[in-house]
Amino acid sequence: MSTRLIAHGTAAAFAAFLFMSAAPAVAQMAPPALIGKVTSEREGAMEGVLVSAKKPAGTITVTVASDASGDYAFPVERLEPGRYELTIRAAGYALDGLGLVELAPGKATRADLRLVSTPVTTDRLTNSEWMVSVPGPEDLKRALLNCADCHSLRRIFVSKHTATDFLKVFERMGGYYPGASDLQPQRLVGEHRRPAVNPAIAEKLADYLASVNLSRQSTHDFEPKISPRPTGRATRVVITEYDLPRKEIQPHDVVVDPTGMVWFSHFGEQFLSKLDPKTGKVTDFPIPVQKPNHPKGTLDLEIDADGYLWIGLMYQTGMARFDRTTETFQIFPVPDEWQTDATQQSHFSVAATNIDGKAWVKNTDRSQVMRLDLATGKYENLGSFRDPANNRPIGIYGIYADQQNNIYILEFPFGGIGKIDAKTGKLAFYPTPTPNARARRGRVDSQNRLWFAEYGANGVGMFDPDTQTITEWKKPLAWEAPYDVLADHNGEVWEVNTFSDRVGRLDPKSGEWTNYLLPRSSNIRRVFVDDRKSPVTVWIGNNLGAAAIKVEPLD
Repeated sequence: MSTRLIAHGTAAAFAAFLFMSAAPAVAQMAPPALIGKVTSEREGAMEGVLVSAKKPAGTITVTVASDASGDYAFPVERLEPGRYELTIRAAGYALDGLGLVELAPGKATRADLRLVSTPVTTDRLTNSEWMVSVPGPEDLKRALLNCADCHSLRRIFVSKHTATDFLKVFERMGGYYPGASDLQPQRLVGEHRRPAVNPAIAEKLADYLASVNLSRQSTHDFEPKISPRPTGRATRVVITEYDLPRKEIQPHDVVVDPTGMVWFSHFGEQFLSKLDPKTGKVTDFPIPVQKPNHPKGTLDLEIDADGYLWIGLMYQTGMARFDRTTETFQIFPVPDEWQTDATQQSHFSVAATNIDGKAWVKNTDRSQVMRLDLATGKYENLGSFRDPANNRPIGIYGIYADQQNNIYILEFPFGGIGKIDAKTGKLAFYPTPTPNARARRGRVDSQNRLWFAEYGANGVGMFDPDTQTITEWKKPLAWEAPYDVLADHNGEVWEVNTFSDRVGRLDPKSGEWTNYLLPRSSNIRRVFVDDRKSPVTVWIGNNLGAAAIKVEPLD
């Protein structure tokens, strides 16, 4: 039985792109839904090409990668019968034509893809590829690690700003909420400002950026440097993207509850949302607004031992606990007398509240550490902390409790981790082996070790409390900007970042990395590992792409 061919444009043009036929099913085995081979004149069979399938009016995109022979296959349970649009991701290549594929029930449809070479331009560079491609000193490039929260680096390098213009931009950027975007450009309130650029290097950085953008020339005079495509284990993966219903949604943290439902926090809106992974349906739950004149949005999202969802309310002050059964919020606001325009509860830890009934909370204002008594709803302010070695204030990013509900604080401006004893309140501080590693987010594993992302050192760190030492592993690509890290029950470690469009998988014993390329441009702030099956499933949110993403390694 032949498979129906559907094409945009002429049949001849589409035939150059895609040849389709019904492949016979393997006896006693469910056939894949869609198979094929990816080739090009330049390379022949192509490994590591991402092939994506999406229904024309759908919100769910499924992606697989071609293997060393150029072959790809979509599992039958991932694509139901019907019409799909096929797209690819392979730098320097495009599909030879456009078209649709029709999948029939009970049969494996074959679609051999032919790719044609295209010029490699800066339009599709990842942030890490920009950093590698653009000439300049490392100290000034490092300053750009702070420039990908609200937009990609491309905006900077294709701008026509002069050095004077850039100084004005730096000043203006400091007045925006951390979750500001083009669609929701929220401003901070009062005199509060964020240090977007270190004043000590502002003029030097402005001169540098004006020398490499398009203010003095119509095109860039450097060659784009492209990261290699995935190979080997990195091609054995299925990736599912769930488009969210509004383009302004920024899914900062994505987690899975005990029933398999997916939840995400909104970095730029006052909602908690639920995603049904079977249907893609999204349900929004409005979070009460406490400070109407301040920016709206949330950040950290955690599940406690009782199944409650906890949300850091950022500039809306305090914490919120969500009961999934009653679908109601309980708000734990910071006392009025402690609040300023800079009060911000972004990160917290409810991982070990069973020990003493207390949750740890960070107040970004002056990097204060607080503790919330869940029984009384009262906060205790332990204040700010300093590095005992040099008395330097510790600027905290993530905070994470160990199994005894002591709290780790991750120093972001420089490099190191602190451990605060829950009983005494005393701090022990451990510098990272790599200076200025900029510890960002992480988690404590089953062995009570702290794993954390080294944003400034392009790696992952692990603190062993038994030996009181830190071990580091560097990422395989330059300038990936690791953001969060988590160890799974198999002892492997998962890492996400804001620069390379990849999800990292580390075997700590061998030091081997597997980098899974994502189908489109991404900005990832949190990694969640669903340990209920093996191999594990990884969930992430594309913070600037309005999508929740499921990454399923096949081994």
